[in-house]
Amino acid sequence: MAFFSGLAEQACAETIISKSVSYFTIRGTTAEELDHELNRRGPLTKTSGLRHPGATRIKFGGAVTYFEKGGRCRVQEARITLSTQIILPQWKNRKKAKPGLAMIWETLSADIKRHEERHAEIARNHARDMERKLLRLGPERSCEALQARVAAVSKAAIDTHDRDQARFDRIEAANFEDRMMRLLRHRMKAKTLN
Repeated sequence: MAFFSGLAEQACAETIISKSVSYFTIRGTTAEELDHELNRRGPLTKTSGLRHPGATRIKFGGAVTYFEKGGRCRVQEARITLSTQIILPQWKNRKKAKPGLAMIWETLSADIKRHEERHAEIARNHARDMERKLLRLGPERSCEALQARVAAVSKAAIDTHDRDQARFDRIEAANFEDRMMRLLRHRMKAKTLN
C-alpha cells in the first residue's frame, strides 16, 4: 500500500474494485478424463502449490493520504483497490460425452463458479472493511506515527482476509460430497419435472 501526504481536512474513501473472468480448456469424454484434465490444466495456487478446478487471484492495493493541522496528523483519504481474477474450466468436447456426464459437469461447473465468486465477495467485503478501519483511525502527533498505524491496520486486515478465505475453503472441502449429491438430486428432479 502506498502512502501520500495531503493538505485537505475532510476524510473520504473510495474502494476501487475490478473483477475479470478467464477460462482454461479441458477435454475428455469420461469422468476420469475430465478429472485428469482438471488436475493437469487447472490453475496452480500459491497457497497450496497444487492445481485446482478453479481459482480466484486477489490483489489488494491502494493509497492513504494525510493532512496535518494543529500539530496533529489525520487520515484525509483511504482508497483501497481490489483486483480479482476468477479462473474457471471450460469443457471443449462436451457434445461427444454421454448426457449423464454432461449433467454432472453442469452441476460441478456451476459449483466451481459459485465457490470462486464467493472468494471474490469475501475479498470485496474485506477491502471495504479495511477502508472503513483506516478512515476511523484517530490523529497522531506525526504523520510518520500515523503511517505506522496505517501499515499495522492494513497488515492485520490482510491477515484476517487470508484466514477467512482459508476457513471458507476448509468448510467447502468438508461439505463437497454432500453438496454435490444434493445439487445433482435437485438437477435430476428438475429435469424429470420438465
